[in-house]
Amino acid sequence: MSKTIHYLKDYAAPAYRILKTDLHFDILEPQTIVKSSLTVQPERAGEPLVLDGSAKLLSVKVNGRVVDYVLEDEKLTIAGVPSENFTLEVETEILPAENKSLMGLYASGGNLFTQCEPEGFRKITFYIDRPDVMSKFTTTIVADKKRYPVLLSNGNKIDGGEFSDGRHWVKWEDPFAKPSYLFALVAGDLAVTEDYFTTMSGRKVKIEFYTTETDKPKVGFAVESLKNAMKWDEIRFGLEYDLDIFMVVAVGDFNMGAMENKGLNIFNTKFVLANSRTATDTDFEGIESVVGHEYFHNWTGNRVTCRDWFQLSLKEGLTVFRDQEFSGDRASRVVRRIDNVRMLRLFQFPEDAGPTAHPVRPASYEEMNNFYTMTVYEKGAEVVRMYHTLLGEEGFQKGMKLYFQRHDGQAVTCDDFRAAMADANGINLDQFALWYSQAGTPVLDAQGRLKDGAFELTIKQTIPATPDMADKQPMMIPVKTGLLNEKGEAVEFEYQGKRVKEAVLVLTEAEQTFVLGGVNEPVIPSLLRDFSAPITLNYPYSEQELATLLAADENEFARWEAAQTLYHRAINANRQALAEGRPLPEHKALMDALALVVSGDFDPAFRAILLQMPSETDVWAEEENIDPIQVHQAREALLNAVAVKFLPQWRELNRQAAEQENQADAAVRYEYSPELAGWRTLRNACRAFILRADAAHIEHVAENYEAMAQNMTHEWDILSAINSNESEIRDRLLTKFADKFADDALVMDKYFALIASSRRKDTLQQVQTALSHPKFSIENPNKARSLLISFSRNIPHFHAEDGSGYRFVADKVMEIDRFNPQVAARLVQAFNICNKLEANRKAVMTKELQRIHAQEGLSKDVGEIVGKILNEK
Repeated sequence: MSKTIHYLKDYAAPAYRILKTDLHFDILEPQTIVKSSLTVQPERAGEPLVLDGSAKLLSVKVNGRVVDYVLEDEKLTIAGVPSENFTLEVETEILPAENKSLMGLYASGGNLFTQCEPEGFRKITFYIDRPDVMSKFTTTIVADKKRYPVLLSNGNKIDGGEFSDGRHWVKWEDPFAKPSYLFALVAGDLAVTEDYFTTMSGRKVKIEFYTTETDKPKVGFAVESLKNAMKWDEIRFGLEYDLDIFMVVAVGDFNMGAMENKGLNIFNTKFVLANSRTATDTDFEGIESVVGHEYFHNWTGNRVTCRDWFQLSLKEGLTVFRDQEFSGDRASRVVRRIDNVRMLRLFQFPEDAGPTAHPVRPASYEEMNNFYTMTVYEKGAEVVRMYHTLLGEEGFQKGMKLYFQRHDGQAVTCDDFRAAMADANGINLDQFALWYSQAGTPVLDAQGRLKDGAFELTIKQTIPATPDMADKQPMMIPVKTGLLNEKGEAVEFEYQGKRVKEAVLVLTEAEQTFVLGGVNEPVIPSLLRDFSAPITLNYPYSEQELATLLAADENEFARWEAAQTLYHRAINANRQALAEGRPLPEHKALMDALALVVSGDFDPAFRAILLQMPSETDVWAEEENIDPIQVHQAREALLNAVAVKFLPQWRELNRQAAEQENQADAAVRYEYSPELAGWRTLRNACRAFILRADAAHIEHVAENYEAMAQNMTHEWDILSAINSNESEIRDRLLTKFADKFADDALVMDKYFALIASSRRKDTLQQVQTALSHPKFSIENPNKARSLLISFSRNIPHFHAEDGSGYRFVADKVMEIDRFNPQVAARLVQAFNICNKLEANRKAVMTKELQRIHAQEGLSKDVGEIVGKILNEK
């Protein structure tokens, strides 16, 4: 397999820029003819003009004259172009209905859509397809009016008309220069939902959401989420929308969650369509977050974009931080923060510790699609959050204002963002740059002691070796810290000349001692409050100290972290007991702490999240020679013990939560709201424990299913709780669920996810049967994710000792790779754990990886990941 590696160090500014881009799409059947007229400005006259493209090339002209060219390896090279501005005309032919990669222009449900980030535009026409080439676009679309009544593109609609043959045309103009990855086009028979938003300067912006006619009633929450996001961005960041119209189009076949194309966002239906019968509270929260994320890109991504794809986190890390802050202001901030950290630890920490580890700003890549990762997005957001932690809200906003003042309308780098933060606040952030260039999760080992009326906290940092770099430099790490006494009361201390209850300790050396003065009693340090840095922190807490933190810390994140540590220790104690054939421990410290959780005065959403144990992945995160089944069994045993221990309390809390929901007005009782969602989360956690502790309760669930499943949140959680039950009741209820929602594609995704995540003995057989279900299509990314990626996260079945899970997933990776390498690359990442497994499973998984790697015609997307796992260079 030939490899082309792209390196950040090789970046060079483009030899040519494109000032204006005029596109003309003639949508025929089956082909679409694309004509582009480009105003090209030479930056380094005399160099050949090189364009990217893979469409069928029909003609090339310079200043109206046909020219010679060389077309090789998807590069169109034209020598001897004029040294002054000139016009380049390119004509191509594409076949959208045959495009199963869902990149470029493709067909879905009889309509046409585009996805151009990162390098899809080259599938449409030949262009300098890189983010630092920014151009002003006009787009004309011609199509049959009956089949394609709606014709959309970026910017504002400026003209249109009809032809006598039943065809019509529309012309769009985007007044803002943008790179080609932000181009969008939609053509089809779609229904529109309209609304308006009045900006802070008094401008009236039209809002349009396009869906199928059937789905039109489900867009209301997404519309309100957009208006809330627009208002929030004005209040928090002073940023106002800049076009006359904001359009969102929902499509069922989409590789990503959504795409922020200027003025014409294209969304996966999963993040637009919702009502309480078909969407869970989590779905509603996801819609609000993603709608906010894509809107916020208008400034952090579109108005200021990336110089090159190595800088992807410049827009994505910053915008994820902004959407997290938006979501935190819309609901429980601590619960949202915990959700973000759980996701980071579940997916990004293993990525940082695995064969595909890379910095927030990668130094090289083979296939850019592979770097839309948790590291670039979620760890990138934590890097932005550290700026906020170090500078405070006022300092952070000063940095943001300077960033826009300097770079509006430009394609820039992560270093430019860091410089704006540093310069606006008059501080040196040179060392902070290491967060962009060093991969791996830093590990902090802390020790504390009382000495001479002060608490001395010594912290040692270690940044583990990763495939790209063995030796790492010490990083700048903010550690938000407080102190509690043995009664759980906050203790004031002196730090940097001030008497405080909390301070941000900034670690800059390999080992550093912080002196917190004025402390004359034994204290418990509350460390890494609010998860102030994306690191792992070890401190030798006693179980009593953890119980005190859980019971009394003023910082709710720290309370949750204490609970997670107690769970983690208990699961590991179970593992040791199982390995030695001993009875399981009683876990007195944990059970005493949980007694407080179930009986204390807690916000329902926070109480529910305190009851969630670390995942298996969390437990083995820093281990080698992993036996996944052993970890799974130890965790299951602890869940069962907690369920039995507190069964009366689960029944009472379940009753209280149901009562709170029933007291709400009947019209909104089962609709989404943060308050009711909190009570439902608690109720469903209790229900799951009850079903674990009381085997007969499943019969009560079956008898009262319709009354209990009043919205999708309850229905999903009931089915999830019984999903691994071997009885026929589970089969009957799942079949009933599938029959009821057979015509709702998004709910059927839930059905396939349930099939794939069950721990029942026949799960692999049921997954294989589901592949031929009339509502399943392996070509649809949502369906593939719901069934296949869900199965790859099913610990007992994916890691089955006979290797059947590995073989099945490997087969599906190779099948999907033939038509959609992006989805195949997501699925193959389930094998990233290979080199950390115990010897037998490692050998079986390695054999499957070798089989994938030998596949003829393997894509760069999959080949790059598999090669790294197999340690091939």
